[in-house]
Amino acid sequence: MLKELISKNASAFISMLLLVVVPVLVSSTLAFYLYQYQAVLESLNAGGTILYFVIVAFTMAFALTPTTFVALVTGYYFGWPGFLGVVLAYGLAALVGYGIAQLIDHGKMLSFLHRFKKVGAVMDELRDQSWGLIILSRISPVLPFAFMTFVLSLLRVDRTKFLVASMLGMLPRTLFFFWVGTQAQNIITLLNDPSAGNEGKILVIGLIVVSLFGLYYIFNKALKRALSRTAEEKNSR
Repeated sequence: MLKELISKNASAFISMLLLVVVPVLVSSTLAFYLYQYQAVLESLNAGGTILYFVIVAFTMAFALTPTTFVALVTGYYFGWPGFLGVVLAYGLAALVGYGIAQLIDHGKMLSFLHRFKKVGAVMDELRDQSWGLIILSRISPVLPFAFMTFVLSLLRVDRTKFLVASMLGMLPRTLFFFWVGTQAQNIITLLNDPSAGNEGKILVIGLIVVSLFGLYYIFNKALKRALSRTAEEKNSR
């Protein structure tokens, strides 16, 4: 099963791997250039600011920049007037990433998993609980945005629900890292240590714990309901 799964969905697995690795590599390079050309960002007019948010939306969608990196940098350079722009950029990035994943996968992954009745039943249950699944996966600062967009899109969740749940789930960590960005005195120091002291570390750990336990609860509930449903179908024959 595993070998067939990988061979039939190689493009999806390669895409997911790149979505994890690329943001780390690119953001470290961007940090250097942001330091060198910070005067350019500080002097952007209204049109330049809009262009900035469109660009970062696509860099997040294509896994070129982590969302935490964008929140920190935008908070540092734009202050609170830029907060709405970041939230909208997250939404655009989620939609673009969702569309790209659909083009790459074409529903092949879900179709393959439905060949195995119990696995397919779990996938159906997860899709039914997609509100909580998406929100909890977005809350955690350690789950890569573009990677999770790709994974969640494989469930073929309704596009509008996906957008709204993604933006809601991103709000807690976005508020925190954006605030950290507004308080920073130096962009390099900020990107090297974005946790804002012990209180910040506790908050980040708290978000991770909430995400992990919440996702465990949803997966466990979906598994139990799927097994119960398949057992009932089997007994009814």
